[in-house]
Amino acid sequence: MTIETIYIARHGYRMNWVTNEWHSVTGLPRDPPLAGRGLTQAQELADHFLSLPEAERPTILLSSPYYRCLQTALPSAQKLGLPLYIEHGLSEWYSHAAPGTGLHPRPASATDLRQYFPEIDDSWQSIYYSSRRGEDVPEVHDRANEFMRALVPYIEHKFGGQHKRVLLVSHAATVIALTRELLGDRELPLRVGCCTITELRRKPGEARVPGAWEAIRLADGGHLKDGPGRDWGFQDIAVRDGKVIDDVGQPGTEDEVDEPVGLQVDLLAAEVAVHI
Repeated sequence: MTIETIYIARHGYRMNWVTNEWHSVTGLPRDPPLAGRGLTQAQELADHFLSLPEAERPTILLSSPYYRCLQTALPSAQKLGLPLYIEHGLSEWYSHAAPGTGLHPRPASATDLRQYFPEIDDSWQSIYYSSRRGEDVPEVHDRANEFMRALVPYIEHKFGGQHKRVLLVSHAATVIALTRELLGDRELPLRVGCCTITELRRKPGEARVPGAWEAIRLADGGHLKDGPGRDWGFQDIAVRDGKVIDDVGQPGTEDEVDEPVGLQVDLLAAEVAVHI
């Protein structure tokens, strides 16, 4: 059995969009929790998936390790009775850290995050890590391409063909890059609001991953009573002289080693590696 449907959801409305007086529960910089509106959206997302016929519901769920994504994913995992897996390949996009400013933050491991979300199943080991030095726009698309080329056959192999429908919970830029790569259109115009759903279906007879899917819905927020809010697209990034403006790393990380990075090939069986 192969994966036939991929659902991709963005996290809900963030607390730092409501107030500057917010606390990072995990202690990680740039890791705000959801606002009340975002928590409601997460419940609405879960209710939507539960309302689908059983044959259309996701049967495996992977989330970015950021707190807002875990808060978004948890109600769906609970209502659908699914393990909550952490995958760093779904992490936030940061542009390149300016030289001398350190590295970008990276959330903790699945095992460590269980202190905040006991529902996390840490038997899943992340197969991809983005660089803490940041990525330019082509690089985040390259990440999405390489990650999905490995993820789909890895799930099919690891679970013996058990899963046909996957739910990924991530961030706006990563959601857009994943969608574009799976559809085979890196220039696809797309804006993604909070807790919207993108649904992609595999074309009949396709064994490939990138370019092998068709869009059933893109960044759809029809399940949200008060709408998505805070839609974002790559056209919103700050550019100077044709290049994305560098971000600032986290002070105190200048001497830290940027690893692991990229695809964790040692986790992938030989049957999966041939797809990469």
